[in-house]
Amino acid sequence: MTDIDRAPTDAVLAPGAIGPAPPLRPHRRRAADPVTHLTRDERAARGAAARVLLPREALADVGAGESRPDPIDLLVAQGRTRLPELVPLRYGRMMATPFTFYRGAALIQASDLAATPDSGLDVQLCGDAHLSNFGLYGTPERRLLFDLNDFDETLPGPFEWDVKRLLASVEIAARGNGIEGKERRRLVQGVAKEYRTTIRDFATKPNLEVWYARLDVDDFMKKYSGSYGKTQVKRTESSVRKARSHDHLQSVAKLTTVVDGQRRFRSDPPLVTTLAELLGAPEAARFTEGMSELVRAYQSSLQPDRRHLVGQYRVIDMARKVVGVGSVGTRAWILLLEGIDDGDLLILQAKEAQASVLEQFLGASEYTQAGQRVVEGQRLMQAASDSMLGWQRSHGIDGVTRDFYVRQLRDWKGSAVIETMLPAGMRDYGALCAWTLARAHARSGDRVAIAAYLGSGKAADEAFASFASAYADRTERDHAALVAAVGSGRLEAIQGV
Repeated sequence: MTDIDRAPTDAVLAPGAIGPAPPLRPHRRRAADPVTHLTRDERAARGAAARVLLPREALADVGAGESRPDPIDLLVAQGRTRLPELVPLRYGRMMATPFTFYRGAALIQASDLAATPDSGLDVQLCGDAHLSNFGLYGTPERRLLFDLNDFDETLPGPFEWDVKRLLASVEIAARGNGIEGKERRRLVQGVAKEYRTTIRDFATKPNLEVWYARLDVDDFMKKYSGSYGKTQVKRTESSVRKARSHDHLQSVAKLTTVVDGQRRFRSDPPLVTTLAELLGAPEAARFTEGMSELVRAYQSSLQPDRRHLVGQYRVIDMARKVVGVGSVGTRAWILLLEGIDDGDLLILQAKEAQASVLEQFLGASEYTQAGQRVVEGQRLMQAASDSMLGWQRSHGIDGVTRDFYVRQLRDWKGSAVIETMLPAGMRDYGALCAWTLARAHARSGDRVAIAAYLGSGKAADEAFASFASAYADRTERDHAALVAAVGSGRLEAIQGV
């Protein structure tokens, strides 16, 4: 038995015991657990106290039943803040399968989780930690890492919300891939166990060792490739090569063309719509010039050396680009920048940041600028972040002021194809995601308390797996409701794009 298992189970009742704070109401700003310099025993007592607030078997609870809001109503309300011409495309992508529906349903799940008690053990949440939001990316030092890669919904909150979103995605994807009941249950429990054992391992380590932990792909392949079958190793090596080919040069070649001697974005509506198509050529030229001011202002969110680098570029074109599933309909721009000459090009993405879907349930972010919320959350959770990651508030083409975060469009980015994974591949990939999520939570939250709460046995694993199964059932019903809403004419959808 380790120190984190020795805390008294009645710690919440003991005089002077450190117990979890009561749930916060939406009108209060929420921050991850502060640095309070508690001893290990005090931190372990927090975890034991959390078991009183939220018994581990209660992790299986999926939330409201008959009182649950209509999921289609939630999607419609969310769509009101998005570009109306792109909302049908979002519905079309969500209709494809229960897994694609789940990818776009972060608001729906947040509403469900808010109807359940929570542990009171806060971390910086990803807010959308499903299987497809993990992947490969390049660091400023030109190393290839595996990590979380989507932070649009990031906000401090109960650690188990991220774990539940990840595990439900494993269950839903496994069903879509034809993995049967008992094998699927073992798979989900295995991913839950990986999270639990990883957070317990990090609980024994000093702060700096946790902070510098990362999953370096080259080091991982050297160490573990012998543990995998030849087919899986070849697939992984292919994914690594593909990610390394996704750099700024590849983006320029794929997305741009030369028009009248000038490099410009290639039109491919509705996925890529040029500014000239949206505004007309004269107004597009004026707006592009104005975007240079945005880039200069965004530089203030960068550290000085990156600020100097970006300052050597100027904006020469921009276009609207559709991205993802959950983000479809938000305003996402790609900006073509030129350096010394037309052979020195860079593409940045300026993506609209709205309030996190978690905020109406967990309280407002400490950051009043939504782009900054995304960036600061990403920097806290990722082992290393894009060197050009920053934020800016600016006027859109409609004159409305909105918040954006800015990053390189592609920088050695790659993702797994979840829909083709066999059981062994999904087991191993799910374990990588669980390790990564536990590492991110260990950086921002009280890892000793979380480890003490989860314990050394499988009680939490089983409860999480039961939640994942029940929530997958719910998601399948919600997906069917979306299909029915489109079929009845209540909603319009554009499919196959």
